[in-house]
Amino acid sequence: MTEFLVRRFVKNHEQTEDAGVRTAYGVLASMVGICCNAVLFAVKLMIGLMAGSISVMADAFNNLSDAAGSIVGFVGVKMAEKPADADHPFGHGRMEYIAAFVVSFFVIQVGVELFKSSIGKIRQPEEMTFRWMAVALLLLSVLVKWWLAVFNRTLGKRIRSSVMSATAVDALGDVAATSATILSMVVFGIWGVNIDGFVGLIVSVAVMLAGLGIARDTLAPLLGEPIDPAVYHEISAFVEGYDGIIGTHDLIVHNYGPTHSMATIHAEVASDVDVRVSHELIDRIERDCARSLGIFLVIHMDPVETHDEKTAAYRQLLAQVLARTDARLTFHDFRVVAGTEQVNLIFDLVVPREYNDDMWDTLRAKVSDELRSADPRCCCVMTIENTYCAEPPESD
Repeated sequence: MTEFLVRRFVKNHEQTEDAGVRTAYGVLASMVGICCNAVLFAVKLMIGLMAGSISVMADAFNNLSDAAGSIVGFVGVKMAEKPADADHPFGHGRMEYIAAFVVSFFVIQVGVELFKSSIGKIRQPEEMTFRWMAVALLLLSVLVKWWLAVFNRTLGKRIRSSVMSATAVDALGDVAATSATILSMVVFGIWGVNIDGFVGLIVSVAVMLAGLGIARDTLAPLLGEPIDPAVYHEISAFVEGYDGIIGTHDLIVHNYGPTHSMATIHAEVASDVDVRVSHELIDRIERDCARSLGIFLVIHMDPVETHDEKTAAYRQLLAQVLARTDARLTFHDFRVVAGTEQVNLIFDLVVPREYNDDMWDTLRAKVSDELRSADPRCCCVMTIENTYCAEPPESD
């Protein structure tokens, strides 16, 4: 069914990086969500009124809020499609994240209301009416919600949409809520025990936790999150794949929506190459990156010494010291300024984020002492910094 709908309503559905195609996916998901949830709301409200079940009626209004969430998702996807303008030079892609964040509040609100209703039902239980037809209709709604969760999760992964991923999580929460409601009705029908309020209480907590999880996941790209290691290595390898680039470091990626990213990176070039030649190479890499990876890349050029034997020897010595200290440590911007009685080793040292200020001081002293023990003339001038990658990149 999912593939049928995609092929029927999304033109050029394979081109998921295209903004128009992504919007078509978002519109399809929103329309399907609105229709399914509107039908489920009407059915469950009718069942809840017939059976006198607070959990069924709460579940019905949960579906109504899901329909509203689908509308929010539709608006968010359409707004994210808007191109860059004078006020938003990087486009409107982050509207998807904001829409997903709004959806999380719909989910939390439903959980809170269900929690309050369940407490009232526990304090003052109401008589329920058991009907197998009601159970059958609720089972059907579980199947619909399960399919809706799979549908949104599939489409969300395909176009990397946080709104669809949030909707999928919400739908799975509805599956749990309706299943619990069915359980309470069956227990009442077989044993005459009314556990409606207690089941509603459990479901309400699960729904609120799901909403908080959605909010956490959608806030991360808005606040700024570390670079995915796969993205880090993809961009680094792309730049380092050009003849004339010795190495890269200090990669930073700014996300302006699922399809719009800007990045900056430092690229090392040989210091004895004409600066105009290196600059032309840098410009070509930036253009190629925009065309091949869809990333607006700004490259800072770092000239490094490649033929001086003494510099190479000190670089190797530092690498050995860092490997013995912590294999995760890396360095860059290495320079040697030699005098008659002192040799300054100037470099930036990249450490894991778990290192605190005290560990920085200890590390600084340890590295300096080991280098001086190898060559008493060595004096370290190091700048310690963290990586922006989610995990330290592997050193060459």
